[in-house]
Amino acid sequence: MSLGAGAARTVDSERAGKFEPGDETSPPRLHRIRTVRRLQGMSLRTAARQLRTGLPETRAQEKETADLRLSELYKWQVALDVPLEELLVEPETPLSRPVNERAHLVRVMKTATAILHYAREPQIRRLAERLVSQLIELMPELQGVGPWQAVGQRRTLQEYGRILERSLPDEALQPPDDLLD
Repeated sequence: MSLGAGAARTVDSERAGKFEPGDETSPPRLHRIRTVRRLQGMSLRTAARQLRTGLPETRAQEKETADLRLSELYKWQVALDVPLEELLVEPETPLSRPVNERAHLVRVMKTATAILHYAREPQIRRLAERLVSQLIELMPELQGVGPWQAVGQRRTLQEYGRILERSLPDEALQPPDDLLD
């Protein structure tokens, strides 16, 4: 049985991992940035802040089908603190064991620092301090990992809220003339 030219092109493009317009296949997955970010417990907002980009751009970049420039991939690599090849591995391949273990340890550290932060009783604080120090012994780069955010990230004085982005003209705040009479 022979394949038509269109079917052969589709099969060849699937083998090559490339998407050609007109194919019935979906676009290929190019990276696993979102997967790694979520495994490490990093919020999209934190990633945007580290990348120095807006939330919409960060959200668009982490889509698995987004074709990123090499400079953008390097920024993600620094933000997520993983080897670049871990972001580019074929989607069928699981994350390497060291990266997966690191992601788990980051989450455990966030939980331990949250317990330390919220503990009122001295015994609980001592246990949490011991757990944090043991985790840092296992993996020194966990030093400085903060607790899970309960309410959200506080803005620094250099960051502005959305109210400045969406400011209204003064006339919009004036009541209509017919209400003043």
